[in-house]
Amino acid sequence: MLAEPPEDPARLAQDRALVEAVRARMAGGPRATPDADAIALREVLKDLSPSEVAAVRSVLGRIDAAHGAPLIVWGPASQVLAADRYGLVARMAAKPEAALAAARDGARAVMDLTPASAWWGRLLAEPELCVTAALPDHGAGQPRALMVERGPSGPTGDDRTFWVTDSPLSADRIVAALGAAGLAASPLIEAGGLKLFALAGYVQARDGRLGDAPGSLKGVIGAAPVF
Repeated sequence: MLAEPPEDPARLAQDRALVEAVRARMAGGPRATPDADAIALREVLKDLSPSEVAAVRSVLGRIDAAHGAPLIVWGPASQVLAADRYGLVARMAAKPEAALAAARDGARAVMDLTPASAWWGRLLAEPELCVTAALPDHGAGQPRALMVERGPSGPTGDDRTFWVTDSPLSADRIVAALGAAGLAASPLIEAGGLKLFALAGYVQARDGRLGDAPGSLKGVIGAAPVF
């Protein structure tokens, strides 16, 4: 005979409380801007254990997906990272051009950083499209994918800025030149004659420290919070 599992009213009450909390947060709707959401999220995650952070971010990511603009992914890393954060809701793009086109139309495009494509360099000519998130976003390692959408994200108090240059100098020499100007930089990827760097902090496109930075085709393409 199969034994019926014992009742567990305490855990059932906890599950019901979680359901009600999710329902209430869904009804609350999204915040006005990505930076406002990041600031609030950072406060919520404070003092949580790694496993608690993962669970909370999973729930909030799916709520974000339900309320936010449509998600488009390009590349295998982006597929995995977006599914982990937002659930299985993203539509796949066959080419980076298709993902960027969707972003122009109001979607959020999560796109791989890969030597196979310098898609991020195109943002220099399309200032209305900006990097607003980088995944993973825990700051312990290099991002493998960037989120692009219409409009920039403002400063959140802990950010990294993405800067592109066509300088033929080595990445080390460019890092040194930026450091001499007071900017902490780390190289991310090189493709199509362009180099992408992450700058510590929130750096505006017209920051004077970038005026004499190496390269003729260069500029900030957005910023993303770090958690």
